Amino acid sequence: MLIAGLTGNFGMGKSSVLSIFKKLGARTIESDRIVNSLLKEKHIIREVRKIFGDAVFEGKKGLNKKKIGERIFSNRRERRRLEKLLHPLVIKRVNRYFRNMEKRNGILIVEVPLLFEGGYEDLFEKVITVYTTQKTALERLRQDGFSRNEALARLRAQMPARTKKKLSDYIIDNNGSRAGTARQVKKIYSLLLKEIQ
Repeated sequence: MLIAGLTGNFGMGKSSVLSIFKKLGARTIESDRIVNSLLKEKHIIREVRKIFGDAVFEGKKGLNKKKIGERIFSNRRERRRLEKLLHPLVIKRVNRYFRNMEKRNGILIVEVPLLFEGGYEDLFEKVITVYTTQKTALERLRQDGFSRNEALARLRAQMPARTKKKLSDYIIDNNGSRAGTARQVKKIYSLLLKEIQ
C-alpha cells in the first residue's frame, strides 16, 4: 500500500481532486470528516467549550461550525488551541487506518489541509499539492458563501501555496477546467501505481 498525502489551501479544490482519485480506484480518507466526527463526541465538545465558551453553541443544535470558523480565523491563539486539541486525534485515527490497510495493495490518498503546517509530511511516501491562483480561490470561496475578508483570513492562516508546491512530490494545477484537472490526477495516479508494481 502506497500512502500519499493530498494538501492545498482553502478554495483550491482538494475535495474535487480527492473524488477523482477515488473514481480512479484509490482508497481515500478526508481529514475533515474525521474532524466532523470528533466534534460530535462529548469529551471533545467539553474541550471546545473551554476554548470558546458558549458563543459557538446554539442550544440543542450544538456546535455551530461557521461560528468556530469565524473565531479561529480572527484569533490565532484560539486556532492554535483548537488545532492542538484536534490534530493529534485526527492523526491517531489516520494511523489506525494505516495499520489496518498496510498489508493491502493499492494506493491510499489522505486529504490533509494543514499537512505542512502540522509537520505531517513524514507520514506519507508522497505528497501532492493542489493549487490555484488566489483570485480563483477567492472566487470559489465567494460562491461557497464566504465574504472576501473571511476568505482572505482563511488563506492567510495557511502556508502560501507556492511554498507547498516546492515541498511536494506532485503538483496539480486546478486553475483550468475539471477535465484538465482530471487529466493531471490520472497521470499522477498512473505514476503512483508504477511505484507499487
